[in-house]
Amino acid sequence: MKIVTALGARPQFIKASVVSAEFARHPQVQEVVVHTGQHFDANMSDVFFAELGMAPPAYNLDIHGGTHGAMTGRMLEGIERVLLQEEPDAVLIYGDTNSTLAGALAAAKLHIPVAHVEAGLRSFNMRMPEEVNRILADRISTWLFAPTDEAVAHLQREGMDAQRIHQVGDVMYDVALHHGQRTAAREDGALKRLELEKGGYILATVHRAENTDVPERLDAIMQALAHVGAEIPVVLPLHPRTRGVLEAQGDLQALAQQIRFVDPLGYLDMVELEQAAALVATDSGGVQKEAFFHKVPCVTLRDETEWTELVAAGWNHLTPPTGKKAIISAMRAALGSQGKVVQPYGTGDAASRIVRCLRSLT
Repeated sequence: MKIVTALGARPQFIKASVVSAEFARHPQVQEVVVHTGQHFDANMSDVFFAELGMAPPAYNLDIHGGTHGAMTGRMLEGIERVLLQEEPDAVLIYGDTNSTLAGALAAAKLHIPVAHVEAGLRSFNMRMPEEVNRILADRISTWLFAPTDEAVAHLQREGMDAQRIHQVGDVMYDVALHHGQRTAAREDGALKRLELEKGGYILATVHRAENTDVPERLDAIMQALAHVGAEIPVVLPLHPRTRGVLEAQGDLQALAQQIRFVDPLGYLDMVELEQAAALVATDSGGVQKEAFFHKVPCVTLRDETEWTELVAAGWNHLTPPTGKKAIISAMRAALGSQGKVVQPYGTGDAASRIVRCLRSLT
């Protein structure tokens, strides 16, 4: 049995690490990893393969930059070329990026079954490219690996065949259990290098186009972080897109007086900072869940979230970044808060369920 895994973005490397490790336990399964190149910076890509114990990808298409259509089209062409050469039994995709959609389309056009990890997530905001990608990927996937009850319900309401839907839990929980304890044994981790105290800082991440590409929203976020940063240190690993916008606007130097900007971090460094933070403020889908796994309150800087169960449980505080004062208020209120005891993401065996399902159904 041969599986081609198509991925290209940092969160996908993290999710794939546990599934690829599970594939490796089955000698009769061959996995061929295709890296589209969507995240190409060494700190956003190469270091993740090394830290997560993943073998280098068999193919690196080196495709990044350009408009959504141009990028997806080039990825589609490149992945199709690989599929024609490898002739796999199935194609495995993760999440909701342009790499996800390109992998799904390339496989479907060649009549190769598609398996979608994180199927059924919905923000109901069709202006988000991620929402378009995940909906289209779900429609043409043979196996829909849903992480939560709510994701299953979305797929059922959309009329998906029940036999295609498999609730397996969330692979990110597998990752948190597998890699989370590794940070304690590190002698030169991020806390030590950055001279931070446990519970003595806020960890922030900002990278979504809906925030970085709208000046009013980005300004509200940054001014709020700077304001709170005068009370408690704010550490922000700076995504290349966000850095580029702030530099172009001429705001980076002034903001750096109140916000501690650092380069993108490796996975273990990021986990360590999440575990020890007093609060996480983010527009990332994955970081919202990682904060919950480490029992750290989170303020999500978006209009909506796919992980509504964390909002309902009180771990996640959804705050549209439309004004500085609202963000400051949400961050202050979330500091020191705790949510309900819930376990919406399975029992940490999503990867084995996925591989077992693929082996039994191909």
